[in-house]
Amino acid sequence: MAEYTYKLPDVGEGVVEAEIVEWHIKEGDKVVEDQHILDVMTDKATVEIPCAVNGVVKKIVGEPGEVLAVGTVILVIEIDGTAPTEDDAPAPAKGEAKADSSPPPPAEEVSAKRTEGGSAASEKPDAPKASAAPSVPGQVRDTSPASGGGKGAAPAPSRPSGERPLASPAVRQRALEADIDLSAVPGSGPAGRVTHDDLDDFIASGGRLASRAGATAPGRAPRTGTETIKIIGLRRKIAENMALAKRTIPHIAYVEEIDLTALEDLRAHLNASRKERREKLTIIPFLVTALTKAVVDVPQANAHYDTENAVLTQYQGVHCGIAAATPKGLMVPVIRHAEAMDIWQIAAEVKRLAEAARTGKATKEELSGSTITITSLGAMGGIVTTPVINHPETAIIGVNKLQVLPRYNAEGQITPRKIMNLSSSFDHRIVDGYEAARLIQAVKAYLEHPATLFME
Repeated sequence: MAEYTYKLPDVGEGVVEAEIVEWHIKEGDKVVEDQHILDVMTDKATVEIPCAVNGVVKKIVGEPGEVLAVGTVILVIEIDGTAPTEDDAPAPAKGEAKADSSPPPPAEEVSAKRTEGGSAASEKPDAPKASAAPSVPGQVRDTSPASGGGKGAAPAPSRPSGERPLASPAVRQRALEADIDLSAVPGSGPAGRVTHDDLDDFIASGGRLASRAGATAPGRAPRTGTETIKIIGLRRKIAENMALAKRTIPHIAYVEEIDLTALEDLRAHLNASRKERREKLTIIPFLVTALTKAVVDVPQANAHYDTENAVLTQYQGVHCGIAAATPKGLMVPVIRHAEAMDIWQIAAEVKRLAEAARTGKATKEELSGSTITITSLGAMGGIVTTPVINHPETAIIGVNKLQVLPRYNAEGQITPRKIMNLSSSFDHRIVDGYEAARLIQAVKAYLEHPATLFME
């Protein structure tokens, strides 16, 4: 028998350190070569680390949330025969970012290339996996290191009556779907936390039928339980970049009402007559097209500002970020050179990128490089938002709820109109209030007279 010490491998692109996000093994586990054993996060993405050899895990070094330098020993594995050299170790998985890839540098509301709005997407956690994603966007999955947990561990002492059991969002979702009262499940994790293995054991013992109906109703008793969640990985990066944006960018907000009656009539007509291969149009492709035209006269709103060196980079091409809520957090996939696309192409690209972000297949290139961002909370309701700028950009546009409201026409008669507010934020160091208003008024004119969107 021999011991193989596995060091944190070089994940490429000049990365010198990485944060441990989640271990997929525990001490005593048998592992095989190329098995996915660990997730680490760099400044660019979350990377899957494979195992280098076959053997038994003797020691794990590093807990979720720790930042380790490349070359640091992270694992000791007991193997048969002679330990291989480091050159024999497999390289970490590269290329596509995982579902919880960190967004490009800063994004809206989270500023790590991630915004506060977006189209909400839901994804059920994979029941048998301990690494299942949280079912609520923006909620952090449980990454607490095991301490004697899992199958075979002694169950924790029964918790006091009425105390809320500790469990990750994924475990809670599994219990809800299986109609299991978590307070009846003995927890073997730290502080009595209920793990996926605990649920498996409980179900195997016939506990599945111990449904909520048989549990003691809490009535109106006070809720005294708490749950402490360590903020790591994507959520930590989101928090850091949101703080950076608010700390360094003096925001100015501008809200304008837009009459979308004519645009909605056109959109309905185009959708009804579209070819089968074309994607259904939403408001977003029209808004993107309007922005590509409006920023020509206000180029400082389609730009990056380097605070440290006091350098503004204005872009002729419009690389429009579209905020998307995913089960792993808010991300901002980017429509590159939107100015060269028609509304059908933009619609197709929005759908493709949103699906890639939701399923974790978006690449680092697709999640970085935006020059202006659109965030949408319209589907959730709300008439005004105050979006946070996607650092280092200088502007962000927020879509709010579309509603039918009474408005006076040119003859002084009250008529029903389809009204929506645009809520925008600008970097006041670069974009003056007058220029901000000029940009939004230009967007308003294009959307209220949609034929102008198709004129050169």
